Amino acid sequence: MTTLKPFIVLALAATIAVSGCAKKDRKLMNLRATGRGPDEFAILPTKPLQEPKNYAALPEPTLGGTNLTDPTPRADAVAALGGRPKVLNREGISTAETGVVQISTRYGVAGDIRPTLTAEDKEFRLKNPPRLLERLFGITTYYKVYEPQSLDRYAELRRLRRAGVKTPAAPPAP
Repeated sequence: MTTLKPFIVLALAATIAVSGCAKKDRKLMNLRATGRGPDEFAILPTKPLQEPKNYAALPEPTLGGTNLTDPTPRADAVAALGGRPKVLNREGISTAETGVVQISTRYGVAGDIRPTLTAEDKEFRLKNPPRLLERLFGITTYYKVYEPQSLDRYAELRRLRRAGVKTPAAPPAP
């Protein structure tokens, strides 16, 4: 057994030395590679080419415009599920939605709501900055800072039911 010990140590050292000589591509293990190569996940397959019905009615090409062969995954998914893909490209409010808009805007609409909310949120964040250790270690404090402004849906459901408001069924509290 004692004569085998130096042999095992020598074989182990030789194995380590040979494995250290192997050329390894260490970039494959780096998940934060900042190479300038192509992004394989950004490449989408195009639709098959098709001949237009009327060459005279072809639209003028525009820079950054769409093409008939461009992939449209959302519209394809809507069509596959039996929906109407043209609804995705609609602008404005449809006639079916006008009733909802009228009810929701019956007390008025603030035209500058986005800049107002942005300014109020900036002021709130300045009053509640992350602590030094949280900032140093990159700990997310979003939920903790905004918790006083969040709504407890189950407490609100109980409050409304006590007030006699008919509420739809809600999932049980966790």
